[in-house]
Amino acid sequence: MADMDEQRGPGGGPPGRRRPVRPPRPWRYGPPGRGRRTGGADEDGEHGRPRWPWRSTVLLTAFVLVGSGFADRAQEGERVALDPVARVLLLASGVLLLWRRRHPVPVVFGAVAAVLLYTGAGYPHGPVFLTVAVACFSAVVSGHRHASWAAMGTFWAGHVLIAQLLYRWLPPSGDAAASWNREIVIATWVVALVAVSELARTRREQWARERAERARAARRRADEERLRIARELHDVLAHSISVINVQAGVGLALLDSDPEQARSALTTIKAQSKEALGEVRQVLDTLRAPGAAPRTPAPGLDRLPELVEQAASAGLAVTVEGEPPRLPPGADLAAFRILQEALTNVVRHSGSREARVRIERGEGRLRLRVDDDGPATGADAGGSGSGLAGMRERAAALGGTIEAGPRPDGGFRVLAVLPTEAEEDR
Repeated sequence: MADMDEQRGPGGGPPGRRRPVRPPRPWRYGPPGRGRRTGGADEDGEHGRPRWPWRSTVLLTAFVLVGSGFADRAQEGERVALDPVARVLLLASGVLLLWRRRHPVPVVFGAVAAVLLYTGAGYPHGPVFLTVAVACFSAVVSGHRHASWAAMGTFWAGHVLIAQLLYRWLPPSGDAAASWNREIVIATWVVALVAVSELARTRREQWARERAERARAARRRADEERLRIARELHDVLAHSISVINVQAGVGLALLDSDPEQARSALTTIKAQSKEALGEVRQVLDTLRAPGAAPRTPAPGLDRLPELVEQAASAGLAVTVEGEPPRLPPGADLAAFRILQEALTNVVRHSGSREARVRIERGEGRLRLRVDDDGPATGADAGGSGSGLAGMRERAAALGGTIEAGPRPDGGFRVLAVLPTEAEEDR
């Protein structure tokens, strides 16, 4: 089946007709290091680039043109009347905002230049300054802080230069210097605009960090769940398949000479495979319905006699010293799986047909010790080599430890120390 799946490929087609897998199109999600801009579908285009802000630009440009027309009538005789050049400058300062998300720095400097030209030509004061405000906000929020500050400083300095020095040579004729109070008001407006833009930029970066942290937390939870399920499947299958492997060998060896003993071995194989299927089904049910309670309780140390009986059916005599205590569900499951894996390793890799399990509890800790007298056989029985790693992960998840290695007098020892208090209670 594995070979056929490899021939089928990801598409699941017939062997020999592998469906080509298209590589991901990086342009769809933007260049590396440039995430999606906040703002949803209104700002992100189909290919990961910012959309053109048509609606806001059209509305803002229309507002500037209409508002300047009203200002022209209100300031008639005081300022130069709007002419085609003035309308071109107004239109240019508004249309530039169409590129404010793609090229914010040129847009903010272009808007400042257009507004200064408009002001220097003596045209009526009106809502044209709004285009500078929008361009500055977009530049700061997109991360071009220093360029935006420089543009706003240039805007204020240019306005002071026009209003306090160059007014003598600029229209309208006979115009007087502007009061410094108005320049202070404009400076305050510039500072407030930059401050609001910086606040928006800070909030945006904070939201981006929070989203990234939530994504990392979700990936971390998914990885932890994947490892937990991998450990469960390994522990369930490793123990049962090891017993099945031993009994299958016994059945084959005695099939002709002792049919009754072979029948007993086949009966054990049937019982073990049924139990393994039930536990695997429980794990898969959890996958199919995330967050749902399992249909059967998780195994614990109350099933230690059953575990000893299964080891005996594989030819391993197990002696238990100490009484299994009542533990929180997480520690109970971890203790059972550690003992199960330790006994499975004895069946697989030890020449000894006896194992000793010692259970001790004290000082808020549970000590589990599994000894065998060896020697190691070097047999694999289909093991993946991840049993000890799984035991260490289970113990570490509860704040416990695992020590495993050869004993000085021969044989092998697994020593697990687990806390007996629930993690949430500590």
